[in-house]
Amino acid sequence: MPASGSSTPPTALVSAATAWPQAERGTVQPRLADGTEYKPGIFLDARTSAGTAETPDGRFLRLVLLGAGDSVRELRRLPRPRHPSFQTFAVAGDELVWVEGTGGGRPALWAAGLKPGRPARLLSADVGRATFYQSQYDLVVTGGRVYWAAAGAADSTEVRSVALTGGPVRIQPQAGTWKLSAYPWLVDGVNQAAGATRLRDLTTGREVAVARAGRRATTACGPAWCRVAALAGDGTNRIELMHPDGSGRERIAGDVAATVITDVAPLDRFEVLAQVGPNSELTGNSQLVVFEMATRQTIEISPDAGSVSYRDGVLWWTTGNLDGVVWHSLDLRTV
Repeated sequence: MPASGSSTPPTALVSAATAWPQAERGTVQPRLADGTEYKPGIFLDARTSAGTAETPDGRFLRLVLLGAGDSVRELRRLPRPRHPSFQTFAVAGDELVWVEGTGGGRPALWAAGLKPGRPARLLSADVGRATFYQSQYDLVVTGGRVYWAAAGAADSTEVRSVALTGGPVRIQPQAGTWKLSAYPWLVDGVNQAAGATRLRDLTTGREVAVARAGRRATTACGPAWCRVAALAGDGTNRIELMHPDGSGRERIAGDVAATVITDVAPLDRFEVLAQVGPNSELTGNSQLVVFEMATRQTIEISPDAGSVSYRDGVLWWTTGNLDGVVWHSLDLRTV
């Protein structure tokens, strides 16, 4: 945990291979064995992912499970002329859950067993006006149900859920605009420049106020940690972590750092950042780093990372350029 009240940013920068030699890593080539382009949507571990690829004839978009040894299992396919998309994913135990849609059609919630012989199944075609924020909490699977947030009427939010076996959708209306966080928590501030101001327990209705971080600050929160992006008095940017009540506030990065994923403090142990370099504006890539709370070290993950994503303990990113990219993964749960 960061030292309470410390204001000095960490200066040590070591490579992930040196700091975490036991951590599991993986590499995914941009094309499957059949020559089609593959884009991962979620990693189950460092070497297993689910993502999308067209069929070799270009007629369908497939959702596939890519395993060790580049084994491929098709979970679902949708006709290309319908402009299909697989929009967000979650994994719980042996279940993969996702939202899929087609151009002009209503999105639907689907699931499939990760073990062979358990085909994809429709959970619900009634997702409402679902709202997704590229967060691991866009879909939350707990207690045998899948939860998601949808826009309600008159500045309200619907927390919707359905059983993993399918059935009717349960709707819990919430006044205000909220998004899901670690269950059972909701967080507000979705459309506010200052960011989060409250957390709400979905099961009890209890609210927790988020400490004000300053006039020139934007706060993103979960139930354990908040990330503050602030403009300091000297005109420089700074990124800080604190608990929602304002305790434990500490600067973790300075002016060249930027937030790079939506979720705050993955596993309550790390903060993922990008260090912008002189070529970042030209290439679109940056130095990907992770601040480790326990050691107060900044660890270099990649010196030249492109697209960065995170879900359920696994961080992944690209290297390369417009002529071709390679996907890399790091399972932070194994650190």
